Amino acid sequence: MKYDIIVVGAGHAGCEAAYASSKQGLKTALITANIKNIADMPCNPSIGGTAKGIVVREIDALGGLMGRVADISHLQIKMLNSGKGPAVKSLRAQGDKIKYPENMLAELNKLSNLDIIEALVEDLIVDSATIKGVITSDEKTYICDALILTTGTYLKSKILIGDTSKNEGPHGETSAKHLSDRLASLGFELQRLKTGTPQRLDPKTIDYSRLQEEKGDETPWTFSFDLEPTYDVAKQHKCYLVYTNAKTHEIIRNNLTKSAMYGGYAEGIGPRYCPSIEDKVVRFADKERHQLFLEPESAFYPDLYLQGFSTSMPIDVQEQMVHSLEGLENAKILKYAYAIEYDAINPLQMNASLESKIVANLYTAGQINGTSGYEEAACQGLIAGINAGLKLKGKDPLILKRNEAYIGVLIDDLVTKGTKEPYRLLTSRAEYRLILRHDNADLRLREYGYKIGLISEEQHERLLTKRKNIECLTEDLKNTKIHPQDINDEIKSVIPNLNFGISCLELLKRPEIKIHYLIQYLKKEYPKDIYEIVEIAIKYEGYIAKTNREVEKMLKLESKQIPEDIDYEKVQNLASEARQKLQSVRPKTIAQATRISGVNPADISILTIYLKKYYSKDGKK
Repeated sequence: MKYDIIVVGAGHAGCEAAYASSKQGLKTALITANIKNIADMPCNPSIGGTAKGIVVREIDALGGLMGRVADISHLQIKMLNSGKGPAVKSLRAQGDKIKYPENMLAELNKLSNLDIIEALVEDLIVDSATIKGVITSDEKTYICDALILTTGTYLKSKILIGDTSKNEGPHGETSAKHLSDRLASLGFELQRLKTGTPQRLDPKTIDYSRLQEEKGDETPWTFSFDLEPTYDVAKQHKCYLVYTNAKTHEIIRNNLTKSAMYGGYAEGIGPRYCPSIEDKVVRFADKERHQLFLEPESAFYPDLYLQGFSTSMPIDVQEQMVHSLEGLENAKILKYAYAIEYDAINPLQMNASLESKIVANLYTAGQINGTSGYEEAACQGLIAGINAGLKLKGKDPLILKRNEAYIGVLIDDLVTKGTKEPYRLLTSRAEYRLILRHDNADLRLREYGYKIGLISEEQHERLLTKRKNIECLTEDLKNTKIHPQDINDEIKSVIPNLNFGISCLELLKRPEIKIHYLIQYLKKEYPKDIYEIVEIAIKYEGYIAKTNREVEKMLKLESKQIPEDIDYEKVQNLASEARQKLQSVRPKTIAQATRISGVNPADISILTIYLKKYYSKDGKK
């Protein structure tokens, strides 16, 4: 069977990749070892979170699936960091582990040119360093013009509990035993990574009177820019806050050598920013307690997920650990925690388009690239699907810059800096996070989705209307003047001695004034999201202008291209580490070169002088 694009793996990356490919009109196959595991959530069934929630909005802005599927599948949703600045606000939803995959599959089934095939891919067909197809474990051959690998944690996956291990995937499925060997034979550098999941508990065996209740927000939210909230805010499922204690920590310290990680049974490197509970206790020995959450997995079965208690301890030690927690003394463990390790590639071997530098037309996305998290996987899958399609159409790839999207930050980090541990996206990784906000993802990215064909005319018209409303509200605020005799009680409460006329726009610049204080003075009403985005733009005008000046400097460096044929051995006086790193990464621009660890400002100056001396502006010698 011949396809334009084949996607291997149907996790969050694979679903987005297949959708993006198919929506571009390309005949696509999505090959998965188990159709029942499409868009599976083997760990916590949550979508979003700090920085990640903004990524989901960006996926939706580009025309991807994750946001709108999360909106119709969640049990609870809330805005994180709502009391902090707009740069760090992001949504997090507790998804339903049954409904989310069902709704994702329903979206994929709507695509007429997508075939979903149940098979295990174990070999690649490569000719003249170009991908030509795949071979499955039952020796069937599928031919393609481009291939996207989104294998998740299944490359030589191994489940670890204490000193025991099983060569299987998260649900006991067969792991891909030979595919990573094939990648290594092609020249890919492999690394062994590890992640894990905590226990699932019986809710009937928990004393909730001793736990702190965590409710969803009373304000209705959606990830998608195209959907209205359809859930009842009063009927959201409850979560509960739990803390570890001195007894918990003592049990962990006394049994450290029994842990797969500390006992020497694990090869893989775990995530720094989502560590196991034993890792937290060791690394943060001064902490008296660690925060955990009890969260529902589905409305269709009762299991509770003990977020933050991931471990690879033996079963008997896990029993002691769970029962040491207040309110969980009699908790019944329905499923024990485990660690899982797997093969991944060195992402420095990928271009920013997510196409391999080694095999043409071969793209990778998700945990195979060294990331952790459903959202990080989904956004890579979307970009890989878009770019594989664009390449087959003879068009330039979509490369999002660091000032345009968190997606751009993530991919640039991977292909420029690489990673030796599961990469997790954080707001601190973004230099320009004040302009990469939850509220403006569609303004930043929807035009890209429209040009590619993932955003419809109707969706595009809504974007144009939003832009017009932003302009109109800004003008309305600028042209509406309030006089002392007209001020309302809300304004008086924060500015009691206002004795001169002032425009609403100037008044809104004051930190104590909220935009809803001014609505009664305006000529017309606007949608809620318009008020929010205009208020942020006015209140943070100076900071945003400063950020934009920094962006301009970065873009000037981005415009300085580095020729593909440059021989760094001929660039005299480069530090040896810089030469090695530049040769490995082969940055496309001076801006990218500045972000490579080990390449210092002096090296950049030397490189810039060399380019000016030996290359013309168009990159020719």
